[in-house]
Amino acid sequence: MKTLVLGLGNDILADDAVGILAARALKDRLGNVADVQETSWHGVALLELFIGYERAILLDAVMTGKHAPGTVIEINPDELAPIQGASPHFTGLPEMIAMAKELELEFPKNFRIFAVEVADPHTIGGEMTPAVRDAIPALCDRVCAALGQPPATKE
Repeated sequence: MKTLVLGLGNDILADDAVGILAARALKDRLGNVADVQETSWHGVALLELFIGYERAILLDAVMTGKHAPGTVIEINPDELAPIQGASPHFTGLPEMIAMAKELELEFPKNFRIFAVEVADPHTIGGEMTPAVRDAIPALCDRVCAALGQPPATKE
């Protein structure tokens, strides 16, 4: 199954780098299982990155206030509309998915989102919150499990 693992974020914006850093950590580990990419694009602009894949896993930072910073959560793409705005990368994702279906594009049927609750996704050049930085191995392990691979981290 052709698979994309896509890390979203901006590596100069404190905690917003978590998706990109997780993708970098997974690149060698998943090289034979998935195409691992990173981008700072968001919303409908992401559409072209997903075309041609059967399965996609999105990695990102979210700031919902519902979880402690560093908590790894899975977000159901069908439930994005009520939480739009939790991350700028989610703005337009429901529309992007609907557009792909309407245009009958070769878009992933299996689409998952793993995110880390963050504390500071806005400080330019800021250090990552320790709890968020420490969540990267757990985020990578969730991706490996979703792809039927052994954990990325060593016990």
